[in-house]
Amino acid sequence: MKTKRAISIGVAIWFLAVFAFTLSFYIPLLEDYELQANLVVGLVLIPLTWFGAHLYYRAEQKSPGLKIGLAMLLTGVILDATVTVPLLVIPAGGSYYQFFTDISFWIIAILYLSVVSLYHRIKMSKA
Repeated sequence: MKTKRAISIGVAIWFLAVFAFTLSFYIPLLEDYELQANLVVGLVLIPLTWFGAHLYYRAEQKSPGLKIGLAMLLTGVILDATVTVPLLVIPAGGSYYQFFTDISFWIIAILYLSVVSLYHRIKMSKA
């Protein structure tokens, strides 16, 4: 596994997902802004992680999708803990506990892992 590559792709995905999350608050479509932001992240995350997996597997194809997905996801979780929660969640009245126990967080995490694993499975079946 190329750890630096997985981490750098995870950082890029995290950055774009947080950008989409933040931007979604400025385009009100639903009354529940938090639900709207989580839906936007979920929808944006599918092509982002697919493309991230594509970038990773262009150079290295032997690592299991779940392993790469975990590396990229853990990068995002660490960035959430050190940047997103202190700068975006806590000032809005949230907490670490609230952020990391929210069902939306876990659905998004499972989606992330699933997309990377699916990409790997599809790519390996063609090889």
